Amino acid sequence: MPELPEVHTVLEDLRRAGLPGRRIGDALVEWPRTVGGDAEAFRTAVRGDRIDDLRRRGKYLVFTLESGRSLLTHLRMSGRLYLQPESAPRTGYERVRLTLVDPAGDELRFHDPRKFGRMLLVDDPSPILERLGAEPLSPTFGTEVLTAELQRRRRQIKPLLLDQTVVAGLGNIYVDEALWEARIHPERPANSLTDAETADLAVAIPTVLRRGIENLGTSLGTGTSNFVFPESGPRARNQEELRVFRRTGAPCPRCGTPIRRIIVGQRSSHVCPACQTPPR
Repeated sequence: MPELPEVHTVLEDLRRAGLPGRRIGDALVEWPRTVGGDAEAFRTAVRGDRIDDLRRRGKYLVFTLESGRSLLTHLRMSGRLYLQPESAPRTGYERVRLTLVDPAGDELRFHDPRKFGRMLLVDDPSPILERLGAEPLSPTFGTEVLTAELQRRRRQIKPLLLDQTVVAGLGNIYVDEALWEARIHPERPANSLTDAETADLAVAIPTVLRRGIENLGTSLGTGTSNFVFPESGPRARNQEELRVFRRTGAPCPRCGTPIRRIIVGQRSSHVCPACQTPPR
């Protein structure tokens, strides 16, 4: 699933392509569930509206429209979102295509092989976005924010960090990487972390996310269930910089101990058994 760095990379790519300021000429919906079920109502509502701004909140892309409404887009497991000329060949997995004018000739394509992604038009995004937890790249994110979330919870630290109502934007890849950076085992109860460990984790989380953004995200293959950019887009390279995720058996970059794969909260997790001491 695309996580914060991948979504942020899509955001920056769309900004560089000049999407803000373009007007929607039409909406072509191939899979109605992507837009909430009523394809014709969605088409009628967005046609003629202008995309005034584009931002990210957690794993959501938030399009602010001239009408005052918002188009909330979540890529889920396999979604991609990109601009292409209307004449460009289609893959067969485009669930929604927004034709653009001012100038004409381009489409915003929502490519989603597994059909889990969503592009929802809402009058007010607050009920959805305000449920999300702390924004880990915000200037206000730090030890104090993380301490407030962890000290009152006995839940294992990895499943807790995957909870989008605690920290927004984290997924399996970057949680494994952040916990390794902070030398914290994923099975540790959240409230067992010391002040020093919480401070280290508060630094590690934005560190691994910024590294992911600098490397244009992580792609784990070219299959339809993996995050990849279209042929004309940037190339994710963060998979080459991962310290522990999917590096089972490889030496820990810090101490040389072979990385192990374990299951934590029903999720595959990767740890250094020497650097990340398990709970007793």
